[in-house]
Amino acid sequence: MGAPRALLRLLLPLLAALLLPRSAATGVFQVRRRVPVADGPGAAALRAHDGRRHGRLLAAADLPLGGLGLPTDTGYVPPLLRLRRSFFFFPFGDSAAAPVVVVVVADSVTGIAWPRARRLYFTEIKLGTPPKRYYVQVDTGSDLLWVNCISCVRCPHKSGLGLDLTLYDPKASSTGSTVSCDQGFCAATYQGQLLGCTPNVPCEYNVVYGDGSSTTGFFVTDVLQFDQVTGNGQTQPGNGTVTFGCGAQQGGDLGSSNQALDGILGFGQANTSMLSQLAAAGKVKKIFAHCLDTIKGGGIFAIGDVVQPKVKATPLVAGMMHYNVNLESIDVGGTTLQLPAHVFETGKNKGTIIDSGTTLTYLPELVFKEVMLAVFNKHQDIKFHNVQDFLCFQYSGSVDDAFPTITFHFADNLALHVYPHEYFFPNGNDMYCVGFQNGALQSKDGKDIVLLGDLVLSNKLVVYDLEKQVIGWTDYNCSSSIKVKDDKTGATYTVNSHDISSAWRFHWHESLVLLLVTVVCSYLIR
Repeated sequence: MGAPRALLRLLLPLLAALLLPRSAATGVFQVRRRVPVADGPGAAALRAHDGRRHGRLLAAADLPLGGLGLPTDTGYVPPLLRLRRSFFFFPFGDSAAAPVVVVVVADSVTGIAWPRARRLYFTEIKLGTPPKRYYVQVDTGSDLLWVNCISCVRCPHKSGLGLDLTLYDPKASSTGSTVSCDQGFCAATYQGQLLGCTPNVPCEYNVVYGDGSSTTGFFVTDVLQFDQVTGNGQTQPGNGTVTFGCGAQQGGDLGSSNQALDGILGFGQANTSMLSQLAAAGKVKKIFAHCLDTIKGGGIFAIGDVVQPKVKATPLVAGMMHYNVNLESIDVGGTTLQLPAHVFETGKNKGTIIDSGTTLTYLPELVFKEVMLAVFNKHQDIKFHNVQDFLCFQYSGSVDDAFPTITFHFADNLALHVYPHEYFFPNGNDMYCVGFQNGALQSKDGKDIVLLGDLVLSNKLVVYDLEKQVIGWTDYNCSSSIKVKDDKTGATYTVNSHDISSAWRFHWHESLVLLLVTVVCSYLIR
């Protein structure tokens, strides 16, 4: 018995060390990109993602951020995915109540959205008591948090990303409860009580997208756990009660196991978002920031007041569902493009939107043509190839040395510099393709919109201050760290970058140690 007991004495300290509270990065989330560079989908597939994505427009905390991905090779896209997307959002039954959840472009039951990609980054959250882990897409273009429910009909249990997925069971959580249609959240969501509502009837939702993908379910309330920043690189579990969607049925690609996740975490501006609910409860400030690292993977996603680095900001356009800003001019290589004033106007189906959930960048046709003429002005000899409707060309040198920087200028003198390696992406064998798209070829509703996606927002710290109604950014090393302020103590703390893949390695080692201890203990008991 001496040898097993000696082994147990060695293993117990290791087990204790592994199970002690660990820092993840005032609230932080580790985020990972769904599509790694080496295994990324074709460029056309990313544009198809953008198509689906458009249908979803809408104390400090640390969200574990992970992942790495850039388009690498173009590929086949089914014709259906090239179509303009529509979405419908309505409650069950015959109610005609006007919805405001998810992405409502207009104050009506039906809205039309322009092509966008589904969120390519995801994070890990914990829900319920006892808490269970869920992997959810991080989406700045929608509001609702929803996860697949235990009663889900077509929800995958495994993901092509190598993740074990979890179905949420409100009955298995001691703090979980179903939201009935006569409760305040449901009435606020639908701008009034639903027709035919009676006590104890669940508050239900149904989202249908034009490509056939859909999510249907009901609202529940439970405890959400997040990492609250308590020191430099240190966190402790924080929690708050939130209302979210329990998805009972997913259709289309949402029900597919390829790159499937447990749900979507919306970071839109609506009062129904997780951020708004936690802020209303005094748990966090209504400020969040992300820094998406396409070089080393992962990055930073934090809730709270970022004090370092300093970020210059521009006002958000009031009364808009998305993160609209006032674009004033565009220059290429330091020369300002001569564009008509209407290009920069904001209104219905026009204006400029910042959205890291969209993969590519979409420009009105006139703007797209002027930008491309200026970019290739000194390269008249380049021969272009049409690869799955992408503008591609052969080039063996450094694109950063040979092509100009594109700069978007916004109100209050804020500039967004987009470098050649950000607006071009490699397509193998010294082939490069343009990451900017002609919006007129995507959908008529989005043809006059400037939509800036994550290819131009990556490797920048982007801060969304919804309390001051401004958004700002700066070029930044997203594999480093930022400083956030604890408003209760006035202290500032460091939030580090993350990559969820490191967390996966930890869970594997943790499981191995637990298995060894279990085997030894079983042997000793015998």
